[in-house]
Amino acid sequence: MANENVTFGTSSSEWQAKQVYALAVVCLVIGLAVGYLFRGSRSPAPPVNAMQSAAAPGAPAGMGGQSAMGNQPVTLDQMKRMADKQAEPLLAKLKDDPKNADLLIQTGKVYLSTHQFKEAADYFGRSLEVKPKNVPVRTLMASCLYYSGDVDGALQQLGQATTDDPKDANSLFNLGMIRWQGKKDAKGALAAWGQLLRSNPELDPNKRAQVEKLMADVRQSNATN
Repeated sequence: MANENVTFGTSSSEWQAKQVYALAVVCLVIGLAVGYLFRGSRSPAPPVNAMQSAAAPGAPAGMGGQSAMGNQPVTLDQMKRMADKQAEPLLAKLKDDPKNADLLIQTGKVYLSTHQFKEAADYFGRSLEVKPKNVPVRTLMASCLYYSGDVDGALQQLGQATTDDPKDANSLFNLGMIRWQGKKDAKGALAAWGQLLRSNPELDPNKRAQVEKLMADVRQSNATN
């Protein structure tokens, strides 16, 4: 729906394997429906309370479903107010410079970190109008669309990302995950992950093993259904 979660190719390029398996195990119910696979892959926002259970990339302390003041759950409305407050300085600058791609991206990340996926997607989309070849940002936008329930929109953005950079591991990984979990398209998922492995021969062995494990799981699941 990163969330410095599973990330191959976005800005931080960090991959936390546990998010990948969480996603596979829970059927992607929250971060690419089940944790963020790569930075920026969460599930279509099904149940609101599900989203409240996992913190987004870069989420401030207490954002993982509990308030910083105790064990009380943090609601999405509270997160929205926090995001608006955090974004105020950026929004003030955007009034004078509405086409500043960097400011738009920073603002989008503020809303992403508080699970305001639609708002985040809007700012990422506006930044892409200025710099359309920014693949990491397009991948983030796709995640936000997916978290918001727009599976087709997410796939469209990832399709463009992989056209602009056919070797980008992060977008290819998320493309496969969303095809699998969002469309039940095992063949499409395997194709995306196969392209990921072929186009990234220098990929870290641990990450390669994790992708291969997911591919094996998809094949097994597809064979038994």
